[in-house]
Amino acid sequence: MDAATLKDLSVALAFGIGAVGPAIAIGMIGAGALNALGRNPEAKDDIRAFMILAIAFAEALAIFAFVIAMILNFL
Repeated sequence: MDAATLKDLSVALAFGIGAVGPAIAIGMIGAGALNALGRNPEAKDDIRAFMILAIAFAEALAIFAFVIAMILNFL
């Protein structure tokens, strides 16, 4: 393989692997929030606030992976 092919592969892997983790995490956060709402519906405001905060942190990891992939792409 030449250098350009390896560079393209590294960009694809950096973003692909970096996006899978947050996607799984967001799904687990949503499932956990629905489970918590089913057990304690009165706490919906607190559950929603913590769920949105956790999703924002998980999404930040995907954004970091995207930034790293773009840095690798333009080097």
